Amino acid sequence: MIKPLCCLLVLALSASALTLNTIPPSITLEGDKGETANGKPWISHESLQGKVHILFYVDPDEKDTNNALSEALKRQKFDHNRYGSVAIVNMAATWMPNFAIEAKLKKKQELYPDTLYVKDKQKVLVNAWGLADDNSDILLFDKTGKLLYFYEGKLDDSEISKVIRLIEEHL
Repeated sequence: MIKPLCCLLVLALSASALTLNTIPPSITLEGDKGETANGKPWISHESLQGKVHILFYVDPDEKDTNNALSEALKRQKFDHNRYGSVAIVNMAATWMPNFAIEAKLKKKQELYPDTLYVKDKQKVLVNAWGLADDNSDILLFDKTGKLLYFYEGKLDDSEISKVIRLIEEHL
């Protein structure tokens, strides 16, 4: 009896997982589910269109995991008319109080206006897209919103080079 249940669980989880070269199901973060740092709803299919976008989905406790990638991207000085970045904070994955995270995000949004900061208060992307919880996930989308790259955890130098190369190819 346990084996069939495990198989069903694996199938259900894989059905919601992301697939490369496809556009993920649209996600809306608003109200109790989340919002942008400026208090507006975030709608994935609208936000991830028109430019090549990199999306960082991060547990606040893992915020420094992919700093090397962030620094490498800054050095590239990509044209912000053709390239965008989104940082989504998995606020349900930490012990930190929401008000403290929200204050930091608001300041970051002011300091880095070219990055869109978003709050996921209920692990919506973990559940809908199958992203890793309590981790740092990196996703790269082309101009149409199609997923080009997905990585869970800390990127090494070769993965960072791969991300930069993919961005350059799709700008």
